[in-house]
Amino acid sequence: MTSIKEQAAISRLLSFLQEWDNAGKVARSHILDKFIETNQGKTAPELEQEFSQGASLFLVRLTTSLRITYMTDSCLEKLLRSIGIFLSAVSSNRYLIEFLEVGGVLTLLEILGLEKIKEEAKKESVKLLQVIANSGRTYKELICESYGVRSIAEFLAKSKSEETQEEVQVLLDSLVHGNPKYQNQVYKGLIALLPCESPKAQQLSLQTLRTAQPIIGTTHPSIVDCVLKVLGTMHLEVQYEAIELIKDLVGYDVRQALLKGLVELLIPSVKENSKLQAKILSAHPQPADVFAAGRGRQGHRGPGAQRHEHRRGAAVPARGAWPNGRHGQQGPQQQPAAGQSHAGVLRADVPLGGRARAQVHGGGTLPALPGCRPAPHLQHPSAKPNSKSRLPWHPSRVPLAPVLRATLRTCT
Repeated sequence: MTSIKEQAAISRLLSFLQEWDNAGKVARSHILDKFIETNQGKTAPELEQEFSQGASLFLVRLTTSLRITYMTDSCLEKLLRSIGIFLSAVSSNRYLIEFLEVGGVLTLLEILGLEKIKEEAKKESVKLLQVIANSGRTYKELICESYGVRSIAEFLAKSKSEETQEEVQVLLDSLVHGNPKYQNQVYKGLIALLPCESPKAQQLSLQTLRTAQPIIGTTHPSIVDCVLKVLGTMHLEVQYEAIELIKDLVGYDVRQALLKGLVELLIPSVKENSKLQAKILSAHPQPADVFAAGRGRQGHRGPGAQRHEHRRGAAVPARGAWPNGRHGQQGPQQQPAAGQSHAGVLRADVPLGGRARAQVHGGGTLPALPGCRPAPHLQHPSAKPNSKSRLPWHPSRVPLAPVLRATLRTCT
């Protein structure tokens, strides 16, 4: 027979559950507030003691309410936080299984894809997925089998909150560790995030890729193009992460493709060259026009006098107007970033009497790549300093005739 204390505790539990069943939206919101305040951080035995060994009865009601009302965003954030108290409690494996048996993972993933749901509720959903993923390999596989990687990656690309995006990065990092069956799926999802429009998502994806690459061991064929395209961003923090990832990828089988792609980024396209030349010609007058204008204003004063006048106070051409590129730079953002990548990754070495070979950071050499021209492009001011500083030639060790032929081929 039960004691008087046990009967009183059971009576309080039944009264509490009946109050929840009969409560409306506002009343349930107050019940959830009180539950979160009084039970935050409790262990599973403490929760059982609080609910007279009937905590699972309240958890069932929470999960049922979540599945019914999650599309309407009715107390959704508080519901998720209350469920999180059960799932994150110490010795809560029983609660976790009960939540998964009713389709909890699918519900959490579907919340991430709904546009009407508030960002705070989606953040709580991501935290619950973190708790599930950290519970073991079986639960990580369950998330991946539920098309979780795709849903999580899409949410990371679309999210507008940096705090939520950082929580998603923690989740992806957890899924790539201790998950050999689906770690390649997570790896491909991270690569697919690189072309997205969110700079924060790009930065976090590159950081996670640096962690995932040693775990995967091999590289995906598309990673080189995706990483090199990221170098064109205007966000320096994204460029930095891309350069650091390139340094890590040098030790893998994509080394030669990286070298070729980085050198090609220093060479502007024909379209960029035509635009640059037109801008230079329109902003910088021809010498004949300058001298004619000087003679018209000052009579018979020669070019030497005009040069002296220019030194005294004449207007200096605007930044970027110098044809030789000494006063500013033109061209896409990939070229400075590619130059920085060369500084940390690649260095050209030309042996005596032989063809050029590229010495790669970390040891070893590669044959000179066809189509990769170390000589600077003569018509682009940004490519010349980068090529000169990152791929230095050693004229004293190279015969003059081959260098001249290579330079002529570069110019043409």
